[in-house]
Amino acid sequence: MPTDRDDRRSTDDHGHDVIDPLYVGIVTVSSSRAQAAEEDPDDPGGDTIQECFEAEGHEVQERLLVRDDYSAIRTAVRGLVARRDVDVVLTTGGTGVTADDVSPEATSSLFERELPGFGELFRSLSWDEVGTRAMASRATAGIAVDTPVFCLPGSTSACETACEQLIVPEVPHLAGLATRHRAGTTDPTLEEYQE
Repeated sequence: MPTDRDDRRSTDDHGHDVIDPLYVGIVTVSSSRAQAAEEDPDDPGGDTIQECFEAEGHEVQERLLVRDDYSAIRTAVRGLVARRDVDVVLTTGGTGVTADDVSPEATSSLFERELPGFGELFRSLSWDEVGTRAMASRATAGIAVDTPVFCLPGSTSACETACEQLIVPEVPHLAGLATRHRAGTTDPTLEEYQE
């Protein structure tokens, strides 16, 4: 696959900018799984996200596993959005209402622009699956360093719903729009952002 984003840039049937195939970064947020990392922990949420993207011809570039910690989550996401070989970042886990559920706060601190429609649509779809419990999800999305970032719950069902019904169909267009101003130019260095 071509590594340069411009080589993967095109327009869809409506003339909208798209990046396809996408290069994906996944961050799984789970203290218990991160603690067991040396034993090759299971990661059903991350696996589901990867399967959804790969089924549509996209490629996962990096998968990270971090504990439920604001700094660890923010650092992982910040490192991924600063990479030139990552077009979209998804986190799974840490979007609920317990004290250690801080994925939305950690990631949204990086957002230059929010995408409130994602959370609204996701909770609406979740209503059909889990009823009133959908209100406890704080799934969110935004653009950080011209990269779409999505924070998903940790359940496989939530990851599948979000990816199949919302993210995978739309994110090639979002990534195209978010980077359109850089098309045909050399990416500026992102080293400062990674520090």
